Amino acid sequence: MNVLVVRGGPMHEPVACTDLFLPRLRERGFTIEIAETLDVYDDTAVLDRADLILQCWSVGTITAQQEQNLVARVRAGAGFAGWHGGVVATFHEARHYQYMVGGRFLHHPGGLIDHTVDVTSEHPIVRGIGSFAVHTEQYYCHTDTTLQVLATTTFTGEHGEPETAGVVMPVVWLRHFGAGRVFVSTLGHSPADLLVPEVNTITDRGLMWAAGKLSVGSS
Repeated sequence: MNVLVVRGGPMHEPVACTDLFLPRLRERGFTIEIAETLDVYDDTAVLDRADLILQCWSVGTITAQQEQNLVARVRAGAGFAGWHGGVVATFHEARHYQYMVGGRFLHHPGGLIDHTVDVTSEHPIVRGIGSFAVHTEQYYCHTDTTLQVLATTTFTGEHGEPETAGVVMPVVWLRHFGAGRVFVSTLGHSPADLLVPEVNTITDRGLMWAAGKLSVGSS
């Protein structure tokens, strides 16, 4: 299987973050193709041979044609996966992309804060993982109501945002999109965040699920 890694942008250490997962993918027999420009989304030949698209590109802008090509490839059967700003804090004017991903970042009250992630599913991606503490950005997003949510976080209303008190926000979710699979985690601000054992396991399994390679009764 072929993985297309699309990484870049001015934030979130895209090279260091994606490099954490590439050795394991290679060990499992995946071939890796890396693109460090969004022009790759103009190349339908490259997209067509991608079984999984791993994107880590924050604060980006894609053209209408690039968006159309990417969305069409996922709908046709490619997996799409990523984390944090690399998938939900980018391409803000690309509504078809946002529809595919199922969420859009809005705010992270307080910046880097202590909070808890609660696993809410028995899906193989999170199986055996309980609630865990993190010190990172707590993403407040607008999300699609049809998502399969695997983990959430609850806002306290602190950090000058009292209206968020009690809001339960998706943190990890899945989406079937046509014949494709979409995996999103809002955790992963930095390599250190992705090395938190629970985050690392969820992300690694999420990539495999999006590629159609996570078994053990996965759905």
